[in-house]
Amino acid sequence: MMRLEVMGGIARLLIDRPLKRNAMTTAMFKAIPELIAEAEAKRHVRAVVLTSARAGMFCAGADIGELSANADDVEWRATNQTAINAAQYRLARADRPVVAFVDGDCVGGGCGMALACDIRVATPRARFGITAAKLGLVYPLHDTKLLLDLVGPGQAKRILFTGALLSADEALRIGLVDVIADSPDELTHAITANSLHSQRHSKTMIRRILDGQADDDAQSLAMFAEAFEGADYKEGAAAFLAKRNPEFR
Repeated sequence: MMRLEVMGGIARLLIDRPLKRNAMTTAMFKAIPELIAEAEAKRHVRAVVLTSARAGMFCAGADIGELSANADDVEWRATNQTAINAAQYRLARADRPVVAFVDGDCVGGGCGMALACDIRVATPRARFGITAAKLGLVYPLHDTKLLLDLVGPGQAKRILFTGALLSADEALRIGLVDVIADSPDELTHAITANSLHSQRHSKTMIRRILDGQADDDAQSLAMFAEAFEGADYKEGAAAFLAKRNPEFR
């Protein structure tokens, strides 16, 4: 199952199916957009952390038993694909910073969820892999683009062609992981201390660039200009001049 826990300004989106190594069912993928919307509706939530409810694991990927049982059901396959696409899309475009904290194996669809997050923090025992080629499957285009954006075409092909599991150190070296740490707390504390307004729009700008936009348009220019009129800029500037920490609300 997927569930949400909120503590302070952090919403933890928890993968909680330990007996199946957190393998994802269609129902679990379907739950992700709803849980992200629930987190976004809480004004005090400043960041989302996608992680396992149990230490020592992240996600073994899609539930192969469910896939095999429904392999001949065209309608079910379409529903499953739609659920996966919707989950990945919402993770990548949530209006809060989303951090994946990976402690253990992060494989296939689980790796896809981590790719959709803004930042990936891994413990030293984490391993990453996309094993579609070992199953005769094709990784989705959206997820493949997320992979390509992080590691480039050569490394993306190596990961997809070999289906190999990469260590946390190797994942860090090629850009699949951003931080190796035993906890995401230092990163999330740094995120929540800053302006959510700035983070939201920075995320929008980066997503536009990754999706192919290279030049400013009226909307991006307005985002830049209107920030100077916002409460966060006034507080940030006042704090800077007073040599104190800002208190963004």
